[in-house]
Amino acid sequence: MIQVEKKTALVAKFRTHEKDTGSPEVQIAILSERINELTEHFKAHKKDHHSRRGLLKMVSQRRRLLDYLKGKDQNRYKKLIDGLGIRK
Repeated sequence: MIQVEKKTALVAKFRTHEKDTGSPEVQIAILSERINELTEHFKAHKKDHHSRRGLLKMVSQRRRLLDYLKGKDQNRYKKLIDGLGIRK
């Protein structure tokens, strides 16, 4: 789980307006943080297949949100992936 301070920092960094908590940018940033934490978890717990299924669901949810954002606004998409460093 993401700590509250880290989550509020992510929301503050990627929000599009003052009261924004649910835009695709914010959702993708939170999912990316959770994915990174689970990836670290799997380095120590290689046989945790139940959590691995959750990880795969999060990755596919992030992929769908990224596809949506890419189709809606290319500039926001490029800014987000540069900010998160998730594409090479």
